[in-house]
Amino acid sequence: MIFPTLEQVSIVIPVAADETEHKTLLANLHNHSQLQAEVIPCSKFTRAQSLNKGAAQAKGEWLWFVHADSYISTDNLCALEKSLEQHPQDLHYFDLAFDDHSLRFNALGANLRSRLCGTPFGDQGFCIKKSLFKQLNGYPENTPYGEDLLFVWHARQAGIKLRRIPSKILTSGRKYKQFGWFKLTLLYQWRWIKMSCPEFLTLLAMRLKAFYE
Repeated sequence: MIFPTLEQVSIVIPVAADETEHKTLLANLHNHSQLQAEVIPCSKFTRAQSLNKGAAQAKGEWLWFVHADSYISTDNLCALEKSLEQHPQDLHYFDLAFDDHSLRFNALGANLRSRLCGTPFGDQGFCIKKSLFKQLNGYPENTPYGEDLLFVWHARQAGIKLRRIPSKILTSGRKYKQFGWFKLTLLYQWRWIKMSCPEFLTLLAMRLKAFYE
């Protein structure tokens, strides 16, 4: 199978200083011999800086941000290409699945949150045109966490539509094992609500202003 559209995609993989999971992902991508996309592992002080560094180096028309502990399937590639061809100006994201079956309800919750609230997270494989990424000034680097969520809100506030890709991207559940399921689940929910409330109010104010104007 050939993916001509994906030849115009640069895959940006943020790599933390102590991470080795990206080596498995690189091998996974290499196994898709028909995939001619540019692959850019990048590392800097923070995840946001790593993502922006990789984006600055990218030569492709689209930027596909993939977490180092993700696994890419042929179905992911087919679905992404179709989505880019049909909706080139949108911010694309995948459904989420974990490699640990015990986390299936976390995945279900993430997918429902993405669809109902319009707030996917970075491990859902964002893909966006490089020109739109530049328009949004990239990932915000002035936050200690949640740069992916803020990026989504900035995209929505700029009028960029979110586009769900009906394919599940597989990611590791190692952090839940490392930090504890209950603690990490609670922390993620608290951060999501805390960060989203002011951004939602900003979006609402912008839409009301546009309506009355």
